[in-house]
Amino acid sequence: MMKLLAICVLAAALPLPAHVGSPDVYYEGAAGPYRLLVTIRPPQVVPGVAEIEIRSTSPDVRQIHIVPLMLGYKGAQFAPVPDVAKASKDDPQYFTGALWLMATGSWQVRIDVDGARGSGRMAVPVPALATRITGMQTALAAILVPLGLVLCFGLVSIAGAAVRDGMLEPGAPPDAARVRRARVAMGVTALVVAGAVWFGNSWWGSQEGEYGRIVFKPLRLQAALQDGGRLSLKLSDPGWLRRRTDDLLPDHGHLMHLYVIRIPAMDMVWHLHPERQESDTFVQQLPPMPAGRYALYGDIVHANGLGETATAELDLPQIAGQPLAGDDGGASAPPLAAADYTRAASPLPEGYRMVWERGAAPLRAKRPQEFRFRLEDAQGRPADGIELYMGMLGHAAFVSTDRSVFAHVHPSGSVPMPAVQLAQPDNPHAMHMMFAGGPPPEVSFPYGFPKAGTYRIFVQMKRAGRIVTGIFDAKVE
Repeated sequence: MMKLLAICVLAAALPLPAHVGSPDVYYEGAAGPYRLLVTIRPPQVVPGVAEIEIRSTSPDVRQIHIVPLMLGYKGAQFAPVPDVAKASKDDPQYFTGALWLMATGSWQVRIDVDGARGSGRMAVPVPALATRITGMQTALAAILVPLGLVLCFGLVSIAGAAVRDGMLEPGAPPDAARVRRARVAMGVTALVVAGAVWFGNSWWGSQEGEYGRIVFKPLRLQAALQDGGRLSLKLSDPGWLRRRTDDLLPDHGHLMHLYVIRIPAMDMVWHLHPERQESDTFVQQLPPMPAGRYALYGDIVHANGLGETATAELDLPQIAGQPLAGDDGGASAPPLAAADYTRAASPLPEGYRMVWERGAAPLRAKRPQEFRFRLEDAQGRPADGIELYMGMLGHAAFVSTDRSVFAHVHPSGSVPMPAVQLAQPDNPHAMHMMFAGGPPPEVSFPYGFPKAGTYRIFVQMKRAGRIVTGIFDAKVE
């Protein structure tokens, strides 16, 4: 009965597309002359409603239109009519809206801006995925189940009354034969109603099972240590919509970005880039590493723009390894037991340090903000010799200390760069950043913690040909 009454009452857990436990999309970019910080909260079920929040850095935006399109969609003339984002009465630079995403897959939210400096447009990729189905809410069941019982008993009573009293003159009592026929009719109606409830329950169960086929299942990552300190990583599909592993797009020149973090202390981290050996297998020559248990987070991007993070844990002996080279980098920090949640500076080699401009306000969950970091020399002066690190000013990983959250974030946000390029094919700078006079010694990342708790933040920049890693701790209310 409850399943029958629960039709269309579905809920889903936080999706796990591009990141682990961090479903919201954060993106900062330019829509023509206007700089926007966009937050998209994907729907919990598909079809479902995505919540859109847009903040303009300038007050001269008059109106914003938003419309959903499948990522890579070329038929703009067939796009639905755009919705108007609602401007806040208290903050004229803040706009909100909601859009239906009607199918599973990679979508984009196209944003058209009109203001004092003319018009502008940007497109932000967003995944439309669901991860599990939950039962009906108890309060709703407490209302619907009694109503359903009343309906069933009412049908039986109506059938009995129709046979018993339907042909009688007003005020005439039914005879024994009519009473018997009424009872038979009520029994038959009760059987029919029970059969309908059983059939509806069975149908709903089959529909629920069919819906379970599209519930998102992240790729599995099988890790094994080979001879010579080589790490083998094999991707396997647990059975979700016939997903492929040979359709990957390079993200900043690499098919996989692998974060290796020693647990539970989280006192050592490496950002590595395994090479693909087969369509589903990657290998990485490990650097020198102490023995211990390690958490692995492998970021990949499919050809449709969908990003995934495959995870695994592995016990490793002490690895002699080879020195880090290319875009690979790593660092060490105090263990979590000695974490300082107020520290704003992380020491670096040669007396340099990385400073987090964290401010005095407490960090709060589900609130987008800019995380700003800068490099200083031993005298506190802005560091020189800054280089782009894989086309960006820096890369950051936000990891909760219980490891339920992992997010690899760029200065443009949490969206994979290949997805941005698919959404903005006419933007020559969609993939890499360019600076007149050289890159500055500071970087910022738009992001919002998905839940309260404690986090460790790993920030990487490149200076004088060397990758440096700042490590910070955060307590989120």
